Amino acid sequence: MTTTVTGAAVPAPPSRLRTIARSIRTLVRRAPLSAFWGVIAALIVTMAIAAPVIAPYPPLKSDFRAMQKPPSEAHWFGTDQIGRDTLSRVMYGAQSSLTVALGAVVFGTTVGALWGLACGYFGGRFDMASQRVIEFLQSFPDLILAMAIAMALGGGMLTVIVAIAITRIPFGGRVIRSVVLSLKEMQYVEAARGIGASHARMMFRHILPQCVAPYLILATTHLGVAIIIEASLGFLGVGIPPPTPTWGNMLADSLNSGLVPPWWLVVFPGVAITITVLAFNLLGDGIRDLLDPRLRGSV
Repeated sequence: MTTTVTGAAVPAPPSRLRTIARSIRTLVRRAPLSAFWGVIAALIVTMAIAAPVIAPYPPLKSDFRAMQKPPSEAHWFGTDQIGRDTLSRVMYGAQSSLTVALGAVVFGTTVGALWGLACGYFGGRFDMASQRVIEFLQSFPDLILAMAIAMALGGGMLTVIVAIAITRIPFGGRVIRSVVLSLKEMQYVEAARGIGASHARMMFRHILPQCVAPYLILATTHLGVAIIIEASLGFLGVGIPPPTPTWGNMLADSLNSGLVPPWWLVVFPGVAITITVLAFNLLGDGIRDLLDPRLRGSV
């Protein structure tokens, strides 16, 4: 006579969507201020994506009967010197500025993270030479370095993305290198090395996944810095060339209105930059508090 033993049902692993929803609930509970600014950041991104649909006017359309008019029912944010709607240009400017900032941060932080992974894992002369290069890049102020690269490569969105991305590489390299230096001494990495795992497998299978949390923190916090640099380059005339609307270009164009520019041409692009940078910075702080085990008890 055979007896069949039925074990307890193994629970299915949670889906990725459920895991994301749980992380969002945890962020709202532990850092409500960061969650609020995360909603603001999501609304700004949505506005940038939907700008062709929700903008009341084309960004380059001029109305010579309403040149440099203050805010009114027809133009909520007023118009500039040649009658272009400021609200529409702010919306399209969000599209340009966020595209540059996101592309620069993802490219620069990713290259820096991979560089830091190689430096921390291999060490030796490669690490020593790499750190000297990173120190050389960090010796320049971010804006000065980005402006020099943009002027050398010429105008254009791709040029601005590359210029800002180069300023983000040292930060990603330094942070990820410090994480890798501690991770490669862990027991599970030593065990993988003991069973003959290749360098590539240990780097990308066992060490790199543990660097995702600091990578996300770096990316979100550096978005605000990238937006500031992009706006500064546009204001100085070495960013995305006109007539493409960006927040920096709009501030630069306001100076063409005279010694004292109209207030609405300065306030609305400036407020857009301020709110966007503040939203991404505080969202990054909340993600850091959520992902860093040393800070969970203090939130």
